[in-house]
Amino acid sequence: MTEDSMQTPNHLQDHIETIAKHEQDFQANRSRGERIGDRIAAFAGSFPFVAIHITFFLGWMAINTLSASSLRHFDPYPFPLLDTCVALEAILLASFILMRQSGLAKRADEREHLMLQILLLTEKEVSAVIRMNQQIAEHFGLLNISKDEEIKDLGRPTSVDAVAATIQEKLANE
Repeated sequence: MTEDSMQTPNHLQDHIETIAKHEQDFQANRSRGERIGDRIAAFAGSFPFVAIHITFFLGWMAINTLSASSLRHFDPYPFPLLDTCVALEAILLASFILMRQSGLAKRADEREHLMLQILLLTEKEVSAVIRMNQQIAEHFGLLNISKDEEIKDLGRPTSVDAVAATIQEKLANE
């Protein structure tokens, strides 16, 4: 096997580069706030975040409960100040996570729209190829292929609106 045969085919490489470009464009077009929020949400979902919090909470409780501690007990049991801090942090973290989820959903919507456009184009192209193949079959006298009704149906353009309406009607009846 030669080195050339082991390399990625050009069309596949083109697709990979196109996808990477779209992802880079999406990342570059995010606002500064979105990028900061994503970093915070990503850190909040990591083990170091959990470890830091466990250490911090245990230290807070130890300082405020152990009599051997030389520090003044600034938040005695049941730790109302700690409760307030944790509640505020939870509100902020939930906001950052929701912002990140919103961004991910926006990107998923963009991908779905692109995929739908590609699928619609593909459907038109495949229908045209089927019609051409039927014409070729008719030219060569292959009447069982050129006159086949199922193949004729496949060669006709598909109405996306009709398919969507049929699906909605079917789902409504269930």
